[in-house]
Amino acid sequence: MGAGPAGLMAAETLARQGMSVHVFDAMPSVGRKFLLAGKGGLNLTHSEPSEAFATRFGDRQLHLDAALRQFGSEQVRAWAQGLGVDTFIGTSGRVFPADMKAAPLLRAWLQRLRGLGVQFHMRHRWTGWSDSGQLQFSTPVGTAVVRARALVLALGGASWARLGSDGAWVPWLTARGVGIAALRPSNCGFDVLHHSVAGTETRREFLRELIGQNPVIGWTPHFSDRFAGQPFKSVALSFTDSAGRHFSRRGEFVATATGVEGSLIYAVSALLRDEIQAHRSATLYLDLLPDHSPERVLAEVRHPRGARTLSSHLKSRLGLDGIKMGILYESLGKEGVNDPLALAAAIKALALTVVAARPIDEAISTAGGVEFASLDEHLMLRAVPGVFCAGEMLDWEAPTGGYLMTASLSTGLCAGQGAAQWLAAQPTAQPVLP
Repeated sequence: MGAGPAGLMAAETLARQGMSVHVFDAMPSVGRKFLLAGKGGLNLTHSEPSEAFATRFGDRQLHLDAALRQFGSEQVRAWAQGLGVDTFIGTSGRVFPADMKAAPLLRAWLQRLRGLGVQFHMRHRWTGWSDSGQLQFSTPVGTAVVRARALVLALGGASWARLGSDGAWVPWLTARGVGIAALRPSNCGFDVLHHSVAGTETRREFLRELIGQNPVIGWTPHFSDRFAGQPFKSVALSFTDSAGRHFSRRGEFVATATGVEGSLIYAVSALLRDEIQAHRSATLYLDLLPDHSPERVLAEVRHPRGARTLSSHLKSRLGLDGIKMGILYESLGKEGVNDPLALAAAIKALALTVVAARPIDEAISTAGGVEFASLDEHLMLRAVPGVFCAGEMLDWEAPTGGYLMTASLSTGLCAGQGAAQWLAAQPTAQPVLP
């Protein structure tokens, strides 16, 4: 069940083994989130060496190792080529279809699947099992029941519920004794602590006093009205959590109405989210001019500016303007920006405290899901033999950059192979019962 990348890959794997395969999905059409992911250019995988690629999955690397070795980035590119879709490696190492589009690849894939005999049942929303072990679906014409000899679940996490991934499956599997790690936002934005809570120590005291309450979040109305939706370009972000894990990278991100989001924020989102969960806040540092040394910044800030305004002076001497000047005023206030030492220090290490991840439905992906301890090496549920799980509903997370897509495809392949082996070993098996 599930007509995303993981479910379709499992369906293809089973169909190639001569199995009768039926795909059920709640949406009106196949691959809704897949198409959304390709809206700005479908990032299929990443070209970095397999050893580095595997590390992007953190402490879930060992659990995904077998699937990724069998179907990693090179295999993803070969698979796309087999569908008539050429790929190329971008400057960042990410791999895209030559035309950057998702729809042509999906159309070619569906044509292949239908040619293999795969049947699709759309607008079929799974509602769990009946007492007799039948799969129950809510459809436009009423309740439908289905029996299956093997079942692959590829139901996604809980982000972008309107595209089908709503996490509704959690209580049904929990009731069968399946271990589920709580679903949490991943590759997400964050709300910032309001600037009125100034200074590191004051922030800490403020947050300690707000145990069980909601801290004041968001930018000032002036900053939000003027800069929400605008990017911070060519900055460096650094963060060290309370366990000593360190992140440092250059890139871009965007100011939102209440905080921050975008590629650089997504890259550090897991560390920020976990730190907030443990300590109610996380403070990162922005270098607004990573190509300038602290000494040069201080010298330029101190350079006599004559009759020019401070904004004109900083734009002329350092190229600072727009949203970068805006956040300096937001953080330091008028008095602070007129203190050369404080201003120079903030330009090179501006403290930004975030206090809440954005809601899970806004996240690109989710962490948590079916625990690997509840699965065997073929991704079959130990508590429900004959039922396999794949894709984002498994307990792993990864940054954007092609890692999410590759892991979804590879676990779909692994689950499909596991289901085929299960069926071959039990040719007279009855429909799976929970």
